[in-house]
Amino acid sequence: MANWKLKEIVVMSVLSVVFAVVYLAFLPVGKLLVGFFGPIGYDLIFGIWFIVSIIAAYIIRKPGAAFLSETIAATVEVLLGSAVGPMLIISGMIQGVGAEAAFAATRWKNYTTKVLVLAGMGSAVTSFIWNFYLSGYAALSTGYVTAMFGVRLVSGALLAGILGKMISDGLAKTGVLSGFALGKEVRSQNNEAQQIS
Repeated sequence: MANWKLKEIVVMSVLSVVFAVVYLAFLPVGKLLVGFFGPIGYDLIFGIWFIVSIIAAYIIRKPGAAFLSETIAATVEVLLGSAVGPMLIISGMIQGVGAEAAFAATRWKNYTTKVLVLAGMGSAVTSFIWNFYLSGYAALSTGYVTAMFGVRLVSGALLAGILGKMISDGLAKTGVLSGFALGKEVRSQNNEAQQIS
């Protein structure tokens, strides 16, 4: 983080705290879905727990943004009293690594929708491997586990990748991100659109 600006650290920290609260709020939703659909219920919305890594990376565009934001969010969740306890921090780190890998593959230079979707799916992969051992998925049938994995991949793509992009673009359009690459991109697109019209 040596080459990070103070505003980037502040934005990442604020996002992490906000989404730590969002993550906690979604736990009862996940439990409700599990009650209806069984273990796969969590996978339907699992992508929501990766979203801060996508948003932070898309806005800040620096190595480590995805990993650090997810790790900080998990730490804040623990501090706010998550029943999972400190093990949640490891889960956050593992999810962050999955997203970070997608950005690292482009050398942190490509933040297109495709890469954001792949980052969400990357978190789905790493988190699923972790949960497979931690939550005893091996006791379930191969077909069911395969379905869980597929649903989590889609959830990561849509709820983290696509929704994360939409939220970030929405923030950028308000002007609050004018000092960031994303804000400048949106402003440039708006100027081009005005010139065409």
